[in-house]
Order: sequence, then structure tokens, then C-alpha cells
Amino acid sequence: MKSKYLISALALTGTFAAAALYPATAAEKKYSIGASDTEIRIGHTTAYSGPVSSFGVSGRTLVAYFKMVNEAGGINGRRVNVISLDDAYSPPKAVEQTRKLVEDQEVLLIYGVSGSPTNSATQKYLNGKGVPQILISTGASKFNNPKDFPWTVPFWPAYGLEQKIYVDYILKTKPNAKIAVLYANDDYGKDHLNGIKTALGNNASASIVAELSYETADPTIDSQIVNLKASGADVFISASTPKFAAQAIRKAHEIGWAPLLFVTNASSSISGVLQPAGLENSVGVMAAGFLKAPGDPIWANDNDVKDYLEFMKNWNPQDNPNDSLATVAYANATMLRHVLEDCGDNLTRDNVMKQVTNIHDVRLPLHLPHVTLKTTPQDLSAFKSLQLQRFDGEKWIDVD
Repeated sequence: MKSKYLISALALTGTFAAAALYPATAAEKKYSIGASDTEIRIGHTTAYSGPVSSFGVSGRTLVAYFKMVNEAGGINGRRVNVISLDDAYSPPKAVEQTRKLVEDQEVLLIYGVSGSPTNSATQKYLNGKGVPQILISTGASKFNNPKDFPWTVPFWPAYGLEQKIYVDYILKTKPNAKIAVLYANDDYGKDHLNGIKTALGNNASASIVAELSYETADPTIDSQIVNLKASGADVFISASTPKFAAQAIRKAHEIGWAPLLFVTNASSSISGVLQPAGLENSVGVMAAGFLKAPGDPIWANDNDVKDYLEFMKNWNPQDNPNDSLATVAYANATMLRHVLEDCGDNLTRDNVMKQVTNIHDVRLPLHLPHVTLKTTPQDLSAFKSLQLQRFDGEKWIDVD
């Protein structure tokens, strides 16, 4: 059975034929800037260059997905024009590119931007202009704030939820753990650090024996890893982006430090993080997952995975289908498609926000079976659960 969101050209042809027989009247169609009878313009930025250029995989996958959609007829007869620009993971650059998308390209909305710092930089601007900033790839708590920022909707597991899963496991298995934390000196890293401390509660000051930050422009984090080892920690939480997560795993192994090691789910890609770190060095690394791993034999006959692999082969062959950034982008693109389909012929910015803040028990392709999504106007954090996993040298395996 085909995935709900992988398009059947034949089915779409039938849909369009029916639409031709029963056309909507002009009065029933409503548009904001960036939408028309023939087109929906979507704005997106990510890091195609700079220290986290690995994020470029997500942009290429998103663009490729909607090329596939358009080839099969678009959404409700409209082509989806995704305009994806390079923000280099730089807040000033993100502002510049976002202004270009809104003011020059006149997009309907901004979608799926990767990174807490970049989204933070544009949040006030977009909310001030009444432009939807939706399904953004960050789990920082500040983005689940409908009272102050009603045009912003996150679409990544909350960092606090992720760190609570790690801390709960640590307290269960190593109640006297000495924890070291490496974190990015930005909104992303600081929110993860706060999530760790919140989960530890009154035990935070006693349990955390070292916490060190890094800048995304730093060439290496070798000195931080050496100092974290010197703290005597037997648990290491790496709240870092992919490049530095790989460096942390590799350096810890080089200096003979073998703590219980956690990486964030944003840095859990086998091809993008664990292979560069060394698969043998990564055995035992833990992360909280929410996606099926296409290379895992357990999913070999899964229809969603088959559809995804076929998509990558035909539409984005330059990127590795086992890269978790590609699988995340594919799943997230299906969520945007779901929202745009639900908008129907009311493609106003207000209706976009109505649909994206009322997601009810949606399960997307590639999400693990128990993961469903729900948002309300009062709670914009769609993910409610994650699966703790451990890397065995080849694949991620579930941990009870």
C-alpha cells in the first residue's frame, strides 16, 4: 500500500478531472500574497554553506519533494514553488535572506528553517509582518509561545522533552552519575542545557560536574573534550550540531574516555555523524529518535521506507538516503503538503495558521509507529514522545 503522502499521478488526474466537472466559484477562493489560482510560493532558508553546511541536505530534499508533487499535478491544481536560500547558519544572513523572500519574492509563508539562532533572528520580523513562520526545525522552548509570537510554529521534538528522556535513563541506570555537558553557545545549545538542568531539578548542581560551550565558527572542540574528561565525568551529553558531535565522539575515543554518551537527535545521522566519527568509536552512543532508519533491515519491507527510497533515487540522488537530515526533511515536507491540502482554496495566511495549529493525531511517513502529532492554538509543540535508542555499530536499536 502506498504511503498516504507519496503521490499517485493517476489518483491526482482523477481528482483534477472531478474538479473540472465541479469548479469552485471565484468567490470561494481566498488568497494572501504568495498564492493564486496557479501557484503557492514557499520561502525557506538553511545552511548550504558555513559550519553546519550539512543542513543543506534538508533544503535539497524539500525542494526535490515539491518538484515531485508538481510533476504529479501540484496541490489542488497549484504548483508549489519552494524558494530556498542559503543562510549559512548566520542570524544576520538569515534576516537578509528572509526579508528578500518576504519583500522581493512575496512568499505566502516561511517554512522549515533549520536552527534556533536563525529562527530567533527572524521571529520578530515575521510576526510583525503577519507572515507564517511554520514547521520550523527547532525544538527550543521559546518558539512554543503563541501568546507573544502567534505566527511561529515549531516542528521538532522539544529539546526539554529530549533531555528529560536522557536524564530519566541516567537516573535509572546510573543514579550517582557525574555528568559532563558540551553545548553550542547559542539558543540551540543553551536550551538543551536548560532542559538537562530542569530534568535534574534539585540534583543539577551535584550531578553536573562540568559544562563547556563552543562557538559554531570554532574549527575543533578538542580542548573542550580533554577538559570534560578531566572532570571525572562518567556520562557525557553532547548538545551539539552534527560536525561537532562527530568530533566529540572521535576525540573522546582518541583520549581513552568512554563515558555513557548521548547526542541530540539532530546529530544522530549515521552517515552524517557516526561514520565521520568512526562507526567503531560510536558503538554505545545514545539518542532519542522519532524516525525509521531506511538502512535498518527491520524496515526493509516497510512501504513508507520503500516510497522514500524510491523518491530519493528519482528526485534527490545526490544525497545519501540514510542521512537523517534527509529523512527528517522528507517527513516534514509531507506535513507541509498536508497543511496546504487542508487549506483548500482558502490560501490566506490566517487559514494557514488555523490549519497548522490544529493538527490532530497525524502520523507522517518515516515516523516511528507510536509517533503521532498534535497541535492546538495553546500548545504548538507537535511531538509528545520519542524513542530512546542505542547505536550498535551498524544501526540504532530501541532501548526499553
